Amino acid sequence: MQPVDSLLFLLVGAALFSIGLAVVLFKRHAIVVLMGIELMLNAVNINLVAFSQYDPNRVQGQMLALFVMVVAAAESAVALAIVLQVYRHFKTAQLDELTELKE
Repeated sequence: MQPVDSLLFLLVGAALFSIGLAVVLFKRHAIVVLMGIELMLNAVNINLVAFSQYDPNRVQGQMLALFVMVVAAAESAVALAIVLQVYRHFKTAQLDELTELKE
């Protein structure tokens, strides 16, 4: 079985990061922006694992990718809770309509 070339992983990671960045920059719905951020974090994980194959101690890159996944899960939970509270207060999840935050 032939090992997969790391260039393929890097191209997939670059494509995912570019798509996530475009979503964050051009979409205005809060949940869609969060999905774009998650795409960018997953692209970073793919690159970490792809680069870890050149490290003599391969476990370090994979453990760092696992740590990024845990942080991304926590970030998603906190961000979705904030979006839910903002929606309850302002009755919208569109980022353009949230110009001021009041008590």
